[in-house]
Amino acid sequence: MPNSPKRLSRFWQELKRRRVIHIIVVYATAAFIIIELVNNVYEPLRLPDWTPLLVIVILAIGFPIAIIISWIFDISLKGVKKAEPIQQNGVQSESTVLSEKPPVQEKSIIVLPFENISPDPDQEYFSDGLTEEIITDLSHIHDILVISRSSAMTFKGTKKKIREIAVEVNVRYILEGSVRKAGNNIRITAQLIDALTDAHLWAEKYKGTLDDVFDIQEKVSRSIVNTLKIKLSSKEKKKIAERSIDDVKAQECYLKANHELMKFTQDSLDLARQYLLKGLDLVGDNALLYSALGKTYYFYHDCGFKIDDDPLQKAEELAQKAYALNPNLASIHFLFGMLQRGTGNLKSAVENIKRAIEIDPDDTNILLLYVWAITAYIGKSSKMKPFIIKLIEIDPYTPINYIAKGLLFWMEGDMENAINISEKALEIDPGSRWAYFWMANFLARSESYDSFQNVIDLALKNDSSDLVAKFLIFCNYAVCRDKEKALNALTTDVRTFAWNDPEGPWLLAGLFSIIDEKEQSLDWLERAVDRGWINYPLFSERDPFLENIRNEIRFKELMEKVKHEWENFEV
Repeated sequence: MPNSPKRLSRFWQELKRRRVIHIIVVYATAAFIIIELVNNVYEPLRLPDWTPLLVIVILAIGFPIAIIISWIFDISLKGVKKAEPIQQNGVQSESTVLSEKPPVQEKSIIVLPFENISPDPDQEYFSDGLTEEIITDLSHIHDILVISRSSAMTFKGTKKKIREIAVEVNVRYILEGSVRKAGNNIRITAQLIDALTDAHLWAEKYKGTLDDVFDIQEKVSRSIVNTLKIKLSSKEKKKIAERSIDDVKAQECYLKANHELMKFTQDSLDLARQYLLKGLDLVGDNALLYSALGKTYYFYHDCGFKIDDDPLQKAEELAQKAYALNPNLASIHFLFGMLQRGTGNLKSAVENIKRAIEIDPDDTNILLLYVWAITAYIGKSSKMKPFIIKLIEIDPYTPINYIAKGLLFWMEGDMENAINISEKALEIDPGSRWAYFWMANFLARSESYDSFQNVIDLALKNDSSDLVAKFLIFCNYAVCRDKEKALNALTTDVRTFAWNDPEGPWLLAGLFSIIDEKEQSLDWLERAVDRGWINYPLFSERDPFLENIRNEIRFKELMEKVKHEWENFEV
């Protein structure tokens, strides 16, 4: 999709923010009425022949004056006050959203993926695992801003220069290294670089066996802390030293499983499950392994893969086992949050996600789920601004984070910024199905139909058979108000998926509404509410697709319940 002309976009947004467009429309309407009125009454009232011309001249002179006044002053029912300049900080600033970065934090770092130089290329899981473990250690330290694993991994095998990478992710320091694993022997090199001066602040080589890997990992983290002159609290020291899996072989199984989980295919999930079961055979009951296995089963459900067990029931059982062993593990509360979100128990989901953030405030998956739940389902988006800023600051190369930020804008009625920030998601990953999915929804609700059609065409270009594509085909016909084709396009598998999906009932309620299927629309909206949606501002006002059902008795009765829940929900 072509990039928006940034300056024109910013100017247009400022015109809308200062209500200039509103004043132009009101002035033009009033002027037309006045001219028509004068033309009809000046003869009966025996006014001079030049009266209509005088009125037109006065209105023409007043037009630029009205525009200037509306630019300078904010005129509303609450009175007249000087318009504030566009914010330069915070989530609603266009410049912040699209281009501007905060100043580089003095103690900020990206851990680049350690290069696997082992004789066996299949040992890559080990180098990736070491990278992730060091990132995790450093993330426990309050005084360091650490770029997330998912964004760091985008630089795997990169030929970019150190300074270029640092500028892209807005950090000062870079850790890079290599891993050589042959049998039970390992050799690890690491060096810390100041990207501002290109100075090598610290470098070290470590040799040992697999049994030494935990000590080496801790030494690397502590060397960075010492070099940057950071004083650790007792809690931070404990976090760096603690190990959720003490057995090296079981840890290796966990690393292999994590490596496979990131691929999101049926085969990779099957392999991840085998590794985790093997790890449990080695060490017995273990909270982290149970939690990871539960997440694997949840992904089976989320991706729609078929297995013998009920994946959600199995994930719930494993989460309970993990919790009984260690109730203070963030990944367990995150798993509970995902499961409860999926079954409609949103209040409990939010409580578990909040607990996970308390334990691990820099876990980007937890932050994303929290922002999404509070913004979309609960409707308290203003509370999420600090979280979305932090999320993108530490994880700037994950497309779904920008979709979450776009959703925040959307929920606050700022369609233009929702669209603009979603373009960033497509810039990062032009093949992202969910970026196309949400971009289409943003564009449709902003009545940008040409761009909407362009996004639909791009999304369906390479694959028109998966559930996302089928949903977009239905969406396309509905937005075009082709009721017959829309209903024919809504296949049973899409209905089933949407009925059980957290966002699906709300989205289908809007699409049924615009094709005048009011009863079906209300059925789907009631389903959303039954599953925990209490986003009263969205339902009652901000979603234009629901306008067609807002006068229905069922809608009004439903909104009484939703409003009460929304007003009494504390974030």
